[in-house]
Amino acid sequence: MKALEVKRVLISVSDKTGVVELAKILVNRGVEILSTGGTSKALADNGIPVTSVDNYTGHPEIMNGRVKTLHPRVHGGILAVRDNAEHCEQMEENGIKGIDMVIVNLYPFERTVARPDVTVDEAIENIDIGGPSMVRSAAKNHRFVTVVVDPADYVSIITELDNGGKISFETRKRLAVKAFRHTADYDSAIDTYLSEAYLSEEVLRLSYSDGVSLRYGENPHQKAFFYKDKKSTEPSIATALQLNGKELSYNNIVDGDAALEAVKEITDTAAVALIKHTNPCGYATGETLDKALEAAWSGDPISAFGSVIAVNRMVDRKAAEVLAGRFVEMLIAPEFSEDALSFLKQKSASLRILSVGSMDTMAKDKLVVKHVTGGILSQDRDDALIQKWQVVTEKSFPESKITLAEFAWKCCKHVKSNAIVLTQEYSQGQFRVLGMGAGQPNRVDSLRKLSVTKARENLAAECKLTGESLPADGKYPQFSEMVMASDAFFPFADTIEEAHNAGIRYIVQPGGSKRDNEVIDACNRLGIAMVFTGMRHFRH
Repeated sequence: MKALEVKRVLISVSDKTGVVELAKILVNRGVEILSTGGTSKALADNGIPVTSVDNYTGHPEIMNGRVKTLHPRVHGGILAVRDNAEHCEQMEENGIKGIDMVIVNLYPFERTVARPDVTVDEAIENIDIGGPSMVRSAAKNHRFVTVVVDPADYVSIITELDNGGKISFETRKRLAVKAFRHTADYDSAIDTYLSEAYLSEEVLRLSYSDGVSLRYGENPHQKAFFYKDKKSTEPSIATALQLNGKELSYNNIVDGDAALEAVKEITDTAAVALIKHTNPCGYATGETLDKALEAAWSGDPISAFGSVIAVNRMVDRKAAEVLAGRFVEMLIAPEFSEDALSFLKQKSASLRILSVGSMDTMAKDKLVVKHVTGGILSQDRDDALIQKWQVVTEKSFPESKITLAEFAWKCCKHVKSNAIVLTQEYSQGQFRVLGMGAGQPNRVDSLRKLSVTKARENLAAECKLTGESLPADGKYPQFSEMVMASDAFFPFADTIEEAHNAGIRYIVQPGGSKRDNEVIDACNRLGIAMVFTGMRHFRH
């Protein structure tokens, strides 16, 4: 299909951003402009020659503007197939002029119903009828008509007209798809609102685009695609810029998302999350990013091999050098210094390097959805931390341990339940996870078999590095200064007994068990300080 000239344009917009400037450029190119109501007035007030639609159709706008463009001279001009002799003959017989471009955006229905005080009558009056009809007509006839629904496309339209005086078929196809997607989203919003208002029925309609095929899914025999939410502005894997490495796999994206979500919890200092199979096998803060990286890696050096790493600060050369000789699948950061990026690229052509932009101000997405066979679950995002800080034991929880406890609690949110994490202040004011138990059917195993065992292994490895002797009884004094966090309450006191056996003296948990008193009594008997946060953080 050939590129086409634009001789006549119909403009009817609710969002008037940039429309006056666009109209001036079109008029200077000799384009005739048809327009409606408020748009026509806005153009005329700015000295732009415009023909109102009611003058063109010979029929006034009626019913408070509900009927104005629903007329054969409008839709005939949009829908006519220009190389169809019969269509052209009927245009001539009925005084219909061809409309080559339709610039329309719709009544602000979504913005209207987002108001807490909106009434159903107000919502209904903001259901556009003529606008979607013109948009769909123009999109259907994109062989001959250009449809523009987004002010963000005005510049590209002007540029194309300036360069060749015509609009290409490729552009018309792209804009037609965008237009149909626009009306689909619009109708979805109306359905969602009225289903609740009239039927008390919750409807969830999701819109994701830019789907790309991945090499495979979780396993090589599974096909996979990655779709993006165009409305999301939060730093994410979906919006990241890939600077190096192989294409992202399904598992890279899942682990990358987990890493980024974990590291977003910490904003006041450099922080690192090392993720393996969605669990933070390493999690640490540091005075500098390189120190945080070293501390996070030390939390589980074995599992860190082949991990996905997210950090909350710019990666500089010193931080990049920490990863030299260490195999990492992906590194995610707000940004990278030039020398750090150059160093990382030289060290590994396959390392996936993603820049997600600033994390300083984040408008976070609120909805989380999960597919199950036959349906979809939705819930609010778990973006809270604690409801209260209640010391429930005879032994007080010292001020000096509160920031470490908060760090432990932030990490615990991102570990698969039943989650137990053991955290340590490895230098003044800086913290790391030293042992983590995730995804176990019971909390005792998460503590005894996983987190305590891992912490002991890590401490033993550090003793070997420093030349210190291992404790003869296998009990490491460092446990007495750690904080243990549990993502949910203890159903029995057995976990407290196990914590005591390991030497743990400080515990953070949400509380809420029928046997809280038994658990508290066990802490009092064993000299353990315990805090209730009042907020559980299951992660399934």
